[in-house]
Amino acid sequence: MGKYTKQDIFRIVEEEDVEFIRLQFTDMFGTLKNIAITSSQLEKALDNQCVFDGSYIEGFVRIEESDMYLYPDLDTFVIFPWRPQQGKVARIICDIYRLDGTPFEGDSRHILKNAIDRAAGQGYRFDVGPECEFFLFHTDEEGRPTTITHEKAGYFDLGPVDLGENARRDMVLTLEDMGYEVESSHHEVAPAQHEIDFKYDEALTAADNIMTYKLAIKTIAKRHGLFASFMPKPKQGMNGSGMHVNMSLSKDGKNIFDQPSGELGLSKEAYYFMGGIMKHIKGMALVTNPIVNSYKRLVPGFEAPYYIAWSAVNRTPLIRVPHSRGESTRIELRCPDPSANPYLVLALCLAAGLDGIENKILPPKGLTENVSQMKPKDKEKLGIDTLPTDLGEAIACFKQEEFVRNVLGKHISEKFIEAKTAEWEEYRLQVSRWELDEYLYKI
Repeated sequence: MGKYTKQDIFRIVEEEDVEFIRLQFTDMFGTLKNIAITSSQLEKALDNQCVFDGSYIEGFVRIEESDMYLYPDLDTFVIFPWRPQQGKVARIICDIYRLDGTPFEGDSRHILKNAIDRAAGQGYRFDVGPECEFFLFHTDEEGRPTTITHEKAGYFDLGPVDLGENARRDMVLTLEDMGYEVESSHHEVAPAQHEIDFKYDEALTAADNIMTYKLAIKTIAKRHGLFASFMPKPKQGMNGSGMHVNMSLSKDGKNIFDQPSGELGLSKEAYYFMGGIMKHIKGMALVTNPIVNSYKRLVPGFEAPYYIAWSAVNRTPLIRVPHSRGESTRIELRCPDPSANPYLVLALCLAAGLDGIENKILPPKGLTENVSQMKPKDKEKLGIDTLPTDLGEAIACFKQEEFVRNVLGKHISEKFIEAKTAEWEEYRLQVSRWELDEYLYKI
């Protein structure tokens, strides 16, 4: 992304024949929203004078306090390459402000900016490299999504076995047209599952990139007659989709997680950062894994984490330490999934990690064996805990975690509890196909 002034944007809009500008923002649960304006209204928008009704956005405000302002972040301006070349469409990501000119406490982007500012006050920069997986499924005759795929490809397979190869290539080229540096793309473990990784960046930019990435993937998939799903576990018996978060912390331009003389080449700060996340992860789970389906993924046997442990040699625990060192030294949190709001996930990861550094919270000893294959008594002896097993338990853990709620603020915490409790209660009342098949004829 570039560094733009208002005049830069006015010039680009005129030179590139941009007719529509989408003012984008994200609701509390990570759903991208927008208001479209014509180029004639651009000056008004860039002067922060675009008002919208926040009462219809989930988790925002009541009807009697509904008017809110969109404040465009000029550096997020980009032209959509998939729209017409005449009368082009661009977008700008916006922050949300109240009528009195104060940031809206329910704006998840604002929550992340607060966490970044607190870290910057201590001299830290937080860099993030996300790995966001997705499935490509067929649509039915009416264009509605299904979970049907005809491919049988697996990890790192290529065409013609990988039937999504052409669509994935177009996705990569589209992201590069928008200014993203794509490091790699490949077929994932499950049939029809894919991953595209872009280069790490500062946390706010990384969260913006995730939101744009999901929009681009869905848009290009549709052009290929496919549906891109970021649902964590769309098919039983197969690996689910994660949103792994690779994190590093730098100070004075140096990655402070790297220390060649340290154990495994890691600094004390790296271990403390891990310790902070592991201490708070059960309370964070409602945000990192926010829907009922999230917990169908977090089960042993499908490479997704279930146990709160870390390792430098295998991928089964919650946190993995990749082998790269130097400026590439990082830790990878493996539990978040693509249904999560990336702004809130990164805000909590940063706050929890810094809590670990400030209070010198050491993690337990790293594991060298596959934790899911360990005997229960051995796991108990090592004090290995588990992530919440379902959304109901995640809600209970969230309520008990004052630290996590303080990071998010009262508004988002209360709205999250209210909405997710309703979702869990609705799910609990459902009678599933499995129950009918298992019990109807027996009882």
